[in-house]
Amino acid sequence: MTMSRKAALAQANDFLQRHLLIDGHNDLPWVIRADKIARGNVAAFRLGEPHNDADTDIPKLREGRVAAQVLAAFLPTRIANPATVTLEQIDVIRQIEELHADVFHPVRKASDIATAHRRGKIGAIMSVEGGVGLENSLAPLRMWHALGMRIMTLCHNETLDWIDSATDAAKNDGITDFGRAVVAELNRLGVLIDVSHASPKAAHDVFDASDAPVALTHSNAFALCEHPRNAPDDLLRRIPEKRGIVMATFVPAFIRRRTHQALRPYQDEHGKSRQDLAASDYETAGLLARTGWEADGATLLAEHIEYMTNIVGIDHIGIGSDFYGGPTPPGLDDASKFPNLFAELIARGWAEDALAKLAGKNTLRVLKAVEKVARDKAKAARRDVA
Repeated sequence: MTMSRKAALAQANDFLQRHLLIDGHNDLPWVIRADKIARGNVAAFRLGEPHNDADTDIPKLREGRVAAQVLAAFLPTRIANPATVTLEQIDVIRQIEELHADVFHPVRKASDIATAHRRGKIGAIMSVEGGVGLENSLAPLRMWHALGMRIMTLCHNETLDWIDSATDAAKNDGITDFGRAVVAELNRLGVLIDVSHASPKAAHDVFDASDAPVALTHSNAFALCEHPRNAPDDLLRRIPEKRGIVMATFVPAFIRRRTHQALRPYQDEHGKSRQDLAASDYETAGLLARTGWEADGATLLAEHIEYMTNIVGIDHIGIGSDFYGGPTPPGLDDASKFPNLFAELIARGWAEDALAKLAGKNTLRVLKAVEKVARDKAKAARRDVA
């Protein structure tokens, strides 16, 4: 007998009370920076209150039963003074941790996630999205790590001097020697490397160079939706080899082929938003992203999850919403809606152990494995000095 939606949702909420849900990517810090009132001031954003016009706030995270949230220090590649802006974005995350210490527990090692959960708090995992702020130096990596960065998305929508982006023209044939030095330093520091925005060739190069697990923290299956940000099968097949993880994302154009096709007139030849659009064009594109769906977002995203799981295996799949203040799929409208996705998978017959791995166990394993590589490298370095 087919399970009713109501029964599946009740089971999903019960499941999420008993298991850790780790969301692998959220651009809330940029939303706070872009807010016309807050402008990067977390207190002014009033994160503890419901925001009808935002996809993420504390009440929504609580309702969505999020146990740990990756908060991305995102910045556009072409912004002025990227090194300074990266620090400002890290500062927003630190403000969230400090001003809402009753809600968020800083995660500086994987075991902090369980500590946060025991204390009834949400683990706050800091990532940096985009290596433009390095300004072609390794030193900022060490400073960002000291400030709390534990995940790094190597590039964003544009190619850098050392890594090609999936949504820009290639000029490095993947990654350069400096790119390999970035990978080595992140391995040494114990920072999880994210290749979500890297070109397939660059991602393969990172897989070749890294001694630690590698992640795609917010990507879907290219085979189901041919957006350049999605992962092709040959890349997915390498994830188990690196003991890594791919985390399914909620971005409408990454889920639904017809949405991706409908938005093509608003994108450049590489698949990112055109720079010459008027405000009305962005509004139209946002409407297109949300309308005309033949099924809700949870149903279509579940197809990506099952497709990718068939390739990578149940031990290498997770969730990375990529809520960023933009269009969201129907049914996955905001951070309160995670139970809808689990209800869909429960209705499809997913067992509790498999759901637990998807929700957070796999992400936790990957974070711990990255830390172990860093510890082993530190021991080896001490032996070499001795």
